[in-house]
Formats: sequence, C-alpha cells, structure tokens
Amino acid sequence: MSKKAKNITRKDFITRSTMATAAFTALGPMAVTGRNLIKKPMGANDRINVAVVGIRGRGRGHISAFANMDNVRVKTLCDIDERLFDERLDMAEEIQGTRPGVETDIRRVLDDPEIDVISDATPNHWHSLSTIWACQAGKDVYVEKPGSHNIWEGRKMVEAARKYNRVVQHGTQIRSSEGIQEAIQQIREGLLGEVYMARGLCFRWRGDIGKKPIKPAPKEVHYDLWLGPAQYVPYSESRVHYDWHWQWKLETEI
Repeated sequence: MSKKAKNITRKDFITRSTMATAAFTALGPMAVTGRNLIKKPMGANDRINVAVVGIRGRGRGHISAFANMDNVRVKTLCDIDERLFDERLDMAEEIQGTRPGVETDIRRVLDDPEIDVISDATPNHWHSLSTIWACQAGKDVYVEKPGSHNIWEGRKMVEAARKYNRVVQHGTQIRSSEGIQEAIQQIREGLLGEVYMARGLCFRWRGDIGKKPIKPAPKEVHYDLWLGPAQYVPYSESRVHYDWHWQWKLETEI
C-alpha cells in the first residue's frame, strides 16, 4: 500500500470506487438462523450459492446457518486470515457434504458468476463498501449490523440496491421478533401516550483486551485487505479480529 493510499479517507475511497446505489429489503430473518425452513428437494439450478465473507466471529454462525439449508450451498469462504480456513472448511463440509473454496480478497469472490449471495460478517468499516460492491456485481447481500459507518454511506447502500435491483438485508434480527413487533404496535396505538423521544442503550461487561505491541502482520494475515477503506494504522493484534471494536481511530476516522 502506497503512502498516498494510506492517507485516503474512507469517504474518498468509496466515492472513487464509483459506488452508486439499496433498500434494506429482505432475505428474511431466517437468512442467519436457518430455522423453520420448509425442506424440499431442489435441483442444481434452484440452489443458492452463498459466499460468507468474514468467518471468525459472526461468520461462523453464518456458515452453519446457510450450510444447514437444503436449497443453499456455502460455495466460498473469504477471510483475510488464512489461519481460520481449515476449521471452518471442516465445519461446512461436515454439515453440507461439500467443501467450499476459499478466497482472501472479496473482489475475487464478487468476480465469481456462480455466487448468488454475499453474507457479510466483516468488521464494521467494511460493511457499506462490500455491500455496494456486491450489488454492482449482481449479488444479493446479507450484511451484519451496523450497516454503515454514517448516514451518507447508508444512503449509498440504499441507492446501490435500488439501482442494481438487488435484495439487501441489514442484520438487526431482533427487530423482527414477535415481542418487539407487538411492543411497537402497542406504542403506535397509544399505550404510552404521546412518545416524543426514545433512547437505546446497551451496557455489557467486557474484559480488558490489554495492550499488544505494534509488529509485522503474520504471513497468513493480509492486513492491507483487512484495512480496506480504513485509513492506515500499523498492525497490532489489538486491531484485528474482535478487538477492532475498541479502536477509536477505526470507529471515527475512516
């Protein structure tokens, strides 16, 4: 990655990548739960080929859910860390009977004409760009929360899905639950009177991630691909995989 590329802003990256345009319509909440599916025999032409992008955390659940669907095949696993592949490949093969292929670069996944759906469990800073790219490549998308880094990016995702006529679902699964729907309906019917403000808070006790040194990335980790649209910061184990949640720079300056 050149020095010039390292200093590019996230918005510039997306703009220069000719991003254009989608509605958070619906693959349906079963896209990541795999529950209550009506199982029936399906021919090869009916089968949906899925690529799971980001396979360490939530991606593991995506692999399991899609691999358990009779009309779906997990065709490709994509991650920047090659050390994750063997275990996830074994898991997918045990469930569906076939072993997926692997890629480290999402762009190669999007080049595959057999892929129908991208299931995105990448870090937050990749969500909007990967969704827009997938729409441009003619793929439907399931993308984990948060859908975008800011409102501007979110609108570009909506525009992309509409322009390319793709199905895009944002993974706020709890909003589809019966209890939440009932509560919303009760509020609309006046149970709480006139509602003028709502706040959502989430507090969770989490352990200290510690301080890990700056060092070269392992040879199996494609760190430039992990950064993607984010501004360059040196590699540290405190940044990759789940610990990126604690990195203020990644959350505010990309």
